[in-house]
Amino acid sequence: MTRVTTAIERKSNSAIVHSRISTEANKLCSGDRAVHDWYRFVLSYPPHLVRDYLGRFDGSSQKCVLDPFCGTGTTIVECKKLGIPSVGVEAHPMAHFASATKVAWDVDPAELEESSRRIAAAATAELEANGVIDDPAPALIAEMPDRQKLRTIPPEIEKLLLKNSISPLPLHKALVLRDAIRSRRNGGCRAHQLLALAKALITTIGNLEFGPEVGVRPAKADAPVVSRWLRLVQEMADDLRIVKPLTSVPAKAHHADSRDIAKLVAPESIDMVITSPPYPNEKDYTRTTRLETVLLGFITSKKELQALKRTMVRSNTRGVYKGDSDHQLVADHVEIQRIAEAIEARRVELGKTSGFERLYAKVTKLYFGGMARHLAGLRQVLRPNAQLAYVVGDQASYLRIMIRTGQILASIAEPLGYEVVGIDLFRTRLATATREQLREEVVVLRWPGKH
Repeated sequence: MTRVTTAIERKSNSAIVHSRISTEANKLCSGDRAVHDWYRFVLSYPPHLVRDYLGRFDGSSQKCVLDPFCGTGTTIVECKKLGIPSVGVEAHPMAHFASATKVAWDVDPAELEESSRRIAAAATAELEANGVIDDPAPALIAEMPDRQKLRTIPPEIEKLLLKNSISPLPLHKALVLRDAIRSRRNGGCRAHQLLALAKALITTIGNLEFGPEVGVRPAKADAPVVSRWLRLVQEMADDLRIVKPLTSVPAKAHHADSRDIAKLVAPESIDMVITSPPYPNEKDYTRTTRLETVLLGFITSKKELQALKRTMVRSNTRGVYKGDSDHQLVADHVEIQRIAEAIEARRVELGKTSGFERLYAKVTKLYFGGMARHLAGLRQVLRPNAQLAYVVGDQASYLRIMIRTGQILASIAEPLGYEVVGIDLFRTRLATATREQLREEVVVLRWPGKH
């Protein structure tokens, strides 16, 4: 197989340096929107960062890239676009669904368009039969239809959602559309159609807003659903025509716990790792995607939500459970123990007594213990001289005690046999609590071989 050209061959002209990456933009550039923009986390790192490290690591079609925390698929999508085989692992079912769908390029664009037009017609007909217009002009918006005629979700499932995250009429429309998608006999396009609905839910249908945290804006009485969804499907079809020549490039997303990599990936099969694990803070990552996760049926009960959280690295106190033991793996790590003790001392000093606040010190140890467990198991699937890039960020979420995540992750990796090549500065951001500049960094490692 020949070496991949495109962005990788431009390494000599790039702005890659070993101490600092361009801070311009943790943003999706217009030239990168194809496929990446089908659905993505608001805080996803940008495709250009993946390209930078593929260039630095001398990526090629003869090598394989792993993203063990693949989220919505930035790394594996970019690898596929560049002709490089890749594997992703993601515990969250909605994120895994997005990743798997975004690397499924064998769908016929014309079939996707035709199937979606039929679904849109069926959904619109059902809405109009009940007096609901999908996309009315403002002057023509009718009175709210009888609430008893609107579709809803069971109360126990509704409790999983952020309150007022979607209004009754847009919810009704979304459920009609969702069921119309599911009812199609030919399901070859279904994943892409559902993913387009997921994006529409969080961008235009629901009442969510995204900043450092997910929030709920003032509720809107109505919103177009079918028409917006159909436009997103059309964008997918257009992208599929562009990437069709690369359909056969291997890319697979596993739905699994990143701490159990050795159970999923063949021994000594990975040449590169490019990833961004969760950061140690009070951000509950399952809340960010809760609306689409629930409405698409990936979680249908509180019990299922708890089961999901048990498969994730413990990065916030809402994911801590009795029986968690990853903290034991870092019991001898001096800096982690110092930080945990400082957090607990600050809690006592401030008189913080809530159940979650009492867990701040423990979750810090659980987080780094989980990362230690991940790195230890990862060694089995790495080829000698494999190169790794971990995007992580400093945090001060726990009572303003600073956690230098990159430095600590590097100090965990070294005793496990990894060589710490360096820590690159990706960007800085302003901490809302302390007003300090926090570093987001890329910890660069090399696996020399058996330890």
